[in-house]
Amino acid sequence: MPSSSTAPESEHSPRTLDPKRAPEMDRRKRLFGLDIQSLTLSEASDLLSEVAASPGPKARVVVTPNVDHLVRLNTSAFNSEYAQAEFIFADGMPVVWASHLLGTPLPERVTGADLFVIMCERAAQNGWRVVLIGGQPGSEADLQSRFAHRFPGLRLEIYCPSMDFGPLGTEGSTAAELVRRVKPNLVFVCLGMPKQEVWALHYKAELPTGLILCVGAAMEFALGITKRAPRWIQRSGFEWAWRLGGDPRRLWRRYLVQDSKFLLILLREYRLSHASTSGDASDFVLSYPRQPSTGQRSDHGGTQPRADTASMDNTSSPRSPGDRT
Repeated sequence: MPSSSTAPESEHSPRTLDPKRAPEMDRRKRLFGLDIQSLTLSEASDLLSEVAASPGPKARVVVTPNVDHLVRLNTSAFNSEYAQAEFIFADGMPVVWASHLLGTPLPERVTGADLFVIMCERAAQNGWRVVLIGGQPGSEADLQSRFAHRFPGLRLEIYCPSMDFGPLGTEGSTAAELVRRVKPNLVFVCLGMPKQEVWALHYKAELPTGLILCVGAAMEFALGITKRAPRWIQRSGFEWAWRLGGDPRRLWRRYLVQDSKFLLILLREYRLSHASTSGDASDFVLSYPRQPSTGQRSDHGGTQPRADTASMDNTSSPRSPGDRT
């Protein structure tokens, strides 16, 4: 396990943390049925650091919805549970652009990939305990070595469940027991949507930790396992195109077919926002036919069965580096 020595200072070093200031930084805007934090990446990092510094008897959950999440949630009963996360940040540039169109502008995107790096650095600097759930089965030793090199001094425990991880099954229970034993400041869940969110929201009330961050492929990006798009592409809003170019066979349907439904969702939100301001809040609901749940192919090449996520409809993603930033 990596040493618990103090890591060197970085550009993401936090200001003096004051837990009493956290509520003042909690600014939310209602978009797509979610209360999304209207904060910059720097403000979000400070807010989460203040929460992580003072763990309580119940964890608080961080989710970072992008276009793909919003499309999935639009026709899923899981949307009401997802909305119960304590901290919701807009991951994708299209979501930020949409917020401006809808008259509730967000200052910038706050991605799980960026939060992961910043929070790992601060955990190393402050001696926080961290648990990570994710990675390829049996890769704990390799990941520990990579983390020790990337984030010196990070106090880390890793659990790499099987590719058939069921959030509410035996492995989900094993992950929860690890968190209870370690009592960490931070828990990173890198299992892909919706498995990571289902697990986090199901167990949060009984886990003694500060934060559970659902961050998908953030670990692979941070450790250099998967190359992330250059910063200028991220800022342009075309990170999805970079990822599509890197794995077109797996991602073409997601980005070119499924996520195109976001335009209809945005139209609904636009009409609802204008109806509410004009006093004519008539119902306008879009829905899409639900596809039969037949399972998806996993990164191991076999068919991956659905996890214990009955409240999601055909949204169980294989755990892989490219599922989500």
